[in-house]
Amino acid sequence: MESLTGCYFDTSVLVPLVVREAVTDRALRFVESHPDNLVLSDFGVAEFSSAIARLVRTEKLTADEGRAALDTFDVWVAHTTDQHRVGSVDIAVATTFLRRLDLALRTPDAIHIAIAERLGATLVTFDRRMAANAEALGIAVATP
Repeated sequence: MESLTGCYFDTSVLVPLVVREAVTDRALRFVESHPDNLVLSDFGVAEFSSAIARLVRTEKLTADEGRAALDTFDVWVAHTTDQHRVGSVDIAVATTFLRRLDLALRTPDAIHIAIAERLGATLVTFDRRMAANAEALGIAVATP
């Protein structure tokens, strides 16, 4: 396991950092109170990009607002976070989590949990089901 202590953000926290949502203030306060060792994966960046594209497709954001959100996010990622690549070991561990029939995990959630575990990071999420599953797997969880 790669040795790291930090806060690993899933997409439920990343999107409200850039797009105004009901939980935006909570997400921003969390980032401000934990300025060191903010951790993302390239998988999380891809999921964030998908979420912004979905907001544009469903006309909750204009194309210009979507591009601005992506640009703002890219600058934040480059200057504020440590980014890690998802690896085949993450997929293998996520698969073992998914095969636990006592958990109600979706594949993206299992991948995020596996990455947080590998990095030794606290999983930061607003997703209650994901948090409960991560805790059942022994992963530290924080909810902003």
